[in-house]
Amino acid sequence: MNYRPLGRTGWSVSEISFGAWAIGGSWGDVSDDESLAALHRSIDLGVNFIDTADVYGDGRSERLVAQVQKDRPGERIYVATKAGRRLNPHTADGYNRANLTAFIDRSLKNLNTDCLDLVQLHCPPTEVYYRPEVFEALDDLMAQGKIRHYGVSVEKVEEALKAIEFPNVQTVQIIFNMFRLRPAERFFPEAKARQVGILARVPLASGMLTGKLSRESQFAADDHRNFNRHGEAFDVGETFSGVPYDAALEAVEELRGLVPQGATMAQLALRWILMFDAVTCAIPGAKRPSQAEDNVAAAGLAPLSDQTMAVALDVYNRLIKPHVHQRW
Repeated sequence: MNYRPLGRTGWSVSEISFGAWAIGGSWGDVSDDESLAALHRSIDLGVNFIDTADVYGDGRSERLVAQVQKDRPGERIYVATKAGRRLNPHTADGYNRANLTAFIDRSLKNLNTDCLDLVQLHCPPTEVYYRPEVFEALDDLMAQGKIRHYGVSVEKVEEALKAIEFPNVQTVQIIFNMFRLRPAERFFPEAKARQVGILARVPLASGMLTGKLSRESQFAADDHRNFNRHGEAFDVGETFSGVPYDAALEAVEELRGLVPQGATMAQLALRWILMFDAVTCAIPGAKRPSQAEDNVAAAGLAPLSDQTMAVALDVYNRLIKPHVHQRW
């Protein structure tokens, strides 16, 4: 495993880390025993950063992460969680001092800790980034010792650029993968200049970039790839990166030829992300130990050639860009 600095935190985190949405819910059936095994296997292989959220399974994901930490005393595992999506309705006004304090107190309990390593605002409405009092509340929670650092998880490049105007924003979590290139164009240079860590989320485009999906693929009723295909539950960009299903399948077929010998398509997609030095880590999910092993193996692949990167860019420009580039 290789490690990269996370913003100005002083932490070095594994460039392939662990995204814990799937072990919480909204990805079909998942076993807690297998989820715990996947977490342990990831850490055995060098992963030292886990990204979760209070709404993943209504705290289920946070509690599983706490269990793993309890099982591995003495090991430094950095845990990031998120706050805000518990709001109903999910409005900018809900991102106030009282609500944020309550959310963080609940995560402290779920994660069985006195201080959260990293708290991220969980894809708040754009207006939140124009409210300095939200970030002042987070500063106060740091001063109280409830959180060590804070960052944001965003939908749009514009939100990321606005967020890092606040001096204590250490990290930005943003969708970045072979189907979502715009962050590299506009956001990455500014983040590097300000030493802001970048967490590449949805790195496999909801499984599309594993190359295992087809027109015949079926998804469970409680899998967001079923119930949020057109943005019915939350931002459509969270599901298949906002790319229409058939267009994504066509692009995947063209990308297959780029997979290095002995590797998988998912490993190609993860290694592609790591070619961008502004990125701190990719955070793929894993519901089973075998998936964790496949994800981590991507860090060991040789750098991709200029030719491979050029072909991937061409596929994006022809088949994907018209659907997503100006939207997020």
